[in-house]
Amino acid sequence: MNIGIVCYPTFGGSGVLATELGKALAEKGHFIHFITYDQPVRLGGFHANIFYHEVSVPTYPLFDYPPYETALASTMVDVITNEKIDLLHVHYAIPHASAAYMARQILLKEGINVPVITTLHGTDITLVGRDKTYRPVVTFSMNESAAITAVSKNLRDETYKNFKMEKEIEVIYNFVDTRRFNKKPVTPFKQVIAPNNEKILSHASNFRKIKRVEDVVHVFAKVNKVIPSKLLLVGDGPERSAIEDLCRKTCAHNDIRFLGRQEEMEEILAISDLFLLPSEYESFGLVALEAMSAGVPVISTNVGGLPEINIEGVTGFLSKVGDVEDMSNNIIKILSDEKAFAKMKKNALAQAMKFDINNIVPQYEALYRKVLEESVAEVRM
Repeated sequence: MNIGIVCYPTFGGSGVLATELGKALAEKGHFIHFITYDQPVRLGGFHANIFYHEVSVPTYPLFDYPPYETALASTMVDVITNEKIDLLHVHYAIPHASAAYMARQILLKEGINVPVITTLHGTDITLVGRDKTYRPVVTFSMNESAAITAVSKNLRDETYKNFKMEKEIEVIYNFVDTRRFNKKPVTPFKQVIAPNNEKILSHASNFRKIKRVEDVVHVFAKVNKVIPSKLLLVGDGPERSAIEDLCRKTCAHNDIRFLGRQEEMEEILAISDLFLLPSEYESFGLVALEAMSAGVPVISTNVGGLPEINIEGVTGFLSKVGDVEDMSNNIIKILSDEKAFAKMKKNALAQAMKFDINNIVPQYEALYRKVLEESVAEVRM
């Protein structure tokens, strides 16, 4: 198949998932065309079946805000026409679903019928999409899609709850390539981070308020008083300076390292003992799944789609949002019991295997075939 994939090219979960999906589909012989304003961060190196089409947005003095959606729709039309795209898979509803609808209407005038699949990832529904400024367009463009998928049952339910949906939403979970993360720790790296064999806790996010990174710091400060530990903070974002300031005020600031944005998390997770994700909301929590695929138990909140992957007392622990005391107690408890900790590490990996790329990608392929068959039948009618 010739498949067009539209996504944000950033470090966020939707961009990572879309890029990894495209790479996996290309390995299976499909031709993948990424349409976005920059090369996706996970799209490193040369891939025989993968093509990147940049969306260029000219700037004019008239425009306070360059019309990206219009440029995106025009680029979609150009790529679909010239590359003979079979279907378009857009990730994150805003503005990709509405731009895809516009492109499709233009192409229908030319006798070209290309179905659109929209995958919902989280804040496009739970935060941005619910804003009254965007809601009518988001609702309309989703319902005009040939198929809609969500990355968790929780996100599907939230979409039904907050939008007037006319179409069924299929749940296809996020996935992870467990082969990538199943690595042995790099001894020299671990010795630099934890020279006295301290326990290593890690966290990765976009450092936005919804991620509650301050809770990570508070939890670590409590744990470090009982168990000698190190904290690795991966990522960057608007809250980073505030978090850096908070770290300086804690007695454990010398044991905290900021690693910035990292395209590859494998080596960091390989030396981690536990992964912390105290978010206010996660539609799925892809980074938690990546941690589990490295055999790292997860300490997270019990919100959104997290309970669908992180099983209480089995692969990690779940706490209420903001319950720093409970999170720190859970960490101290599991790190103090080597036998239970070893079992939890095995359980985390076993759980991650259920979401392995080889189990999830065929679900997308089956959906593609179904949508194309329905599209052909529609044309014949």
